[in-house]
Amino acid sequence: MEHASINLSHLAKSYRKHEAVKDLNLEVNKGELFGFLGPNGAGKTTTIKMLTGLLEPTSGSAQINGIDIWKSPLKAKEKIAYVPDQPNLYPKLTGWDYLEFVASVFRIPNSQFQSKANELLKVFSLTDQANDLIESYSHGMKQKIAICGALMSHPDVLFMDEPTVGLDPKSARTLKNLLRELCDGGMTVFLSTHILEIAEQMCDRVGIIFEGDIIALGTMNELKREDHAGESLEDIFLELTGGEDQQAIISEISDDGDAK
Repeated sequence: MEHASINLSHLAKSYRKHEAVKDLNLEVNKGELFGFLGPNGAGKTTTIKMLTGLLEPTSGSAQINGIDIWKSPLKAKEKIAYVPDQPNLYPKLTGWDYLEFVASVFRIPNSQFQSKANELLKVFSLTDQANDLIESYSHGMKQKIAICGALMSHPDVLFMDEPTVGLDPKSARTLKNLLRELCDGGMTVFLSTHILEIAEQMCDRVGIIFEGDIIALGTMNELKREDHAGESLEDIFLELTGGEDQQAIISEISDDGDAK
């Protein structure tokens, strides 16, 4: 039986009395572009850090291709790549040096590295800046070189935390098309975002996390099922996270302002 690409079983993380993530159960299939959607502070980054072996769960388990990330970390980490929302890059390296460093870690042969690096730099329009120091890069360029680095090893599973923050619209579209292509080719992508439009446009399936709980899960069509008929993901998101109360208060305040 083929394993799910990502499997969370009763995964939880607590800090003293605060439950950052509560008993998550989730399967993401091979080739799926999965969106993990929620407001800031909902537990998205905590979950991704547990899935990538950066943060030990308080309880439960996380598996990548059937391999437990905490019991067999090296074996599991060979399968994954992670692009955090604030990529931690080496400022004194050039973009090209950084990709070469990543290739050496993954023992990618030089001939393969050359063609792969050139291809990725071209996709993200970084070819002309490849020999500039990373410290001279804008946030968006750093984001793009980090994505190039993550794709160097052609991972089975790619984790991305808020991947489009800092990207201009053209780069965001490039990324969207590239991720779609990679997923169609069998890669699994797990991306977190608080931007509804990203989830709506890019993802095959969406999980909405709120206060550490997955409160809704499904395809866009499933989330828009009968009781949400005709609503946008934004309406659904606000409804499920209780945000429509805040919206009502905001509109009341602005109405009061108009009335005066």
